[in-house]
Amino acid sequence: MTNVAHGAPTLAEALASARETRALVVGAGALRETGAVFRAQFPGARAVIVADSHTMPLAGRGAAESLASAGVGLEPPLVLADPALYAEMRFVDQVESPLRAHSAIPVAVGAGTVNDLVKLAAHRTGREGYLCVATAASMDGYTAFGASITHEGAKQTFNCPAPRAVIADLDLIRRAPPEMTASGYADLQAKITAGADWILADALGVEPIDPRAWAIVQGRLGDALADPAGARAGAESAIGPLVEGLMLGGFAMQWTKSSRPASGAEHQFSHLWDMEHHTHRGEAPAHGFKVGVATLAIAALYEELFRRPLDHLDVGRCVAHWPEAAEADRQVRALFAGTDFIGTAATETQAKQVSRAELQAQLEHLRAHWPAIRARLRDQLPPLAELTRRLALVGAPTTPEQIGLTRARLRTSFRRAYHIRRRFTVLDLAVRTGLLEPALESLFAPGGALAGPASP
Repeated sequence: MTNVAHGAPTLAEALASARETRALVVGAGALRETGAVFRAQFPGARAVIVADSHTMPLAGRGAAESLASAGVGLEPPLVLADPALYAEMRFVDQVESPLRAHSAIPVAVGAGTVNDLVKLAAHRTGREGYLCVATAASMDGYTAFGASITHEGAKQTFNCPAPRAVIADLDLIRRAPPEMTASGYADLQAKITAGADWILADALGVEPIDPRAWAIVQGRLGDALADPAGARAGAESAIGPLVEGLMLGGFAMQWTKSSRPASGAEHQFSHLWDMEHHTHRGEAPAHGFKVGVATLAIAALYEELFRRPLDHLDVGRCVAHWPEAAEADRQVRALFAGTDFIGTAATETQAKQVSRAELQAQLEHLRAHWPAIRARLRDQLPPLAELTRRLALVGAPTTPEQIGLTRARLRTSFRRAYHIRRRFTVLDLAVRTGLLEPALESLFAPGGALAGPASP
């Protein structure tokens, strides 16, 4: 297993590890720095504000004033006014088309949707980067490489550079709707289970931990999550660390060119629900809310597996029941029959398919080292009750029903989420040991951690 230092890099040190982002300004009144930062990063370039109908009056005009005061030439702003605005390819096209009419550098003013749309459109139009003005602590994608865009029925990550510079005005972000802050908090708390999945992948020789990326994400994670009630109230003492924590996740992803440092099985649930076109009350639930509920589900699975004596695992039985590649393909195609992402599920499943000989070697290693692996995972994972308490305090959903999911669908999601990403997570461990279904039976049984409230 990789020996990981527990040192926490400063924000400046983490920024130095970013491959694309060169400037980050976090603080009260930071919006006023937009013009100076733009000129330093894009000398001689013109700018074009890209915002939605809410963020344009909120921060777009202030950003434009700062740019103009710094002597930056401005193209007319692009305001995305569609009430159904979403991170979909059709909206990328709406940003990309006007960008092709000039060479101005985009200034994305908004949260996750606006940032991802501009990120991909800027890349596709050959820009040397863009500047992001963050308006809410709602997710960790501001500084992440890649844009998460729905295309051809599936949520996909398109490779494209992170912003050259980010402005995060805490005065603005503190006044964002509390549910946006709650979403960001839940997205950040998901780094705990994502870290556990990386520990597992590292311990089983699947994907080694990158010590620098680990330190960037995990080093100050506890501080960033320390005051959920304060974050909900918009206290600067809580919002500042939360914003920094979200930015750090993006820097780690830039460093590794992978979402592994910040994304595990909990994100596979969220991606699955996106691909299933899940809505609640007519809208897709916030990314952080989906991830937050999934984080609790994954934490519950970990706690259930901790109770299993994997140091006495019947490896021979597991290997005998392991499907060969052709049978695995048949099973996944049956499971996803009628969906518009069956090809994705089949491809991702085959990408992580192992032979019976490889499975035997891996499970024998697991059996021999399970006490040490379990201890390391327990050090990483707070109790499920604590994770739930924090989400409740920040105002994020803690039950699947709050995002429009039944317990039956949540249970089915464990099996389906396993198939849609090749990344090794606790889902893979549960499947390879033959323990997923027994664990789910226990978790969803009356009185189980995921059973829900008893019927009156």
